[in-house]
Amino acid sequence: MRNHYRLQQWTEIIRDCRSSGQTVVRWCADHEVSVKSYYYWLKKIRKAAIESLPACSTPNEPTLVPVPPSLLTNAPRSEASHEQAAIILRTDAVTIEIHQHASTVLLEQTLRILQYVR
Repeated sequence: MRNHYRLQQWTEIIRDCRSSGQTVVRWCADHEVSVKSYYYWLKKIRKAAIESLPACSTPNEPTLVPVPPSLLTNAPRSEASHEQAAIILRTDAVTIEIHQHASTVLLEQTLRILQYVR
């Protein structure tokens, strides 16, 4: 329970740092946070996030991640499903297709999540 609370605390600290526009070193100095602690907890948070993802039955089998309805656009389903993706991002672990009608909120969330993909 204590570890869960600490993870939540450090998640907020790391969000604050990243949204500040400052470098990690500068932000940590300004907020009296140890850089070593910052990276230690960043590693723990990433590990916890990865462990919370559903496991694939095989490494090469794609996993579908549902998109919350609040991030979907009002584009008709038939139109969106037949058009070619405007952007296709591929890594060893994932392929993401982004269509022309994707909302800016969805794009922002996708880009934030991609920083954790290795």
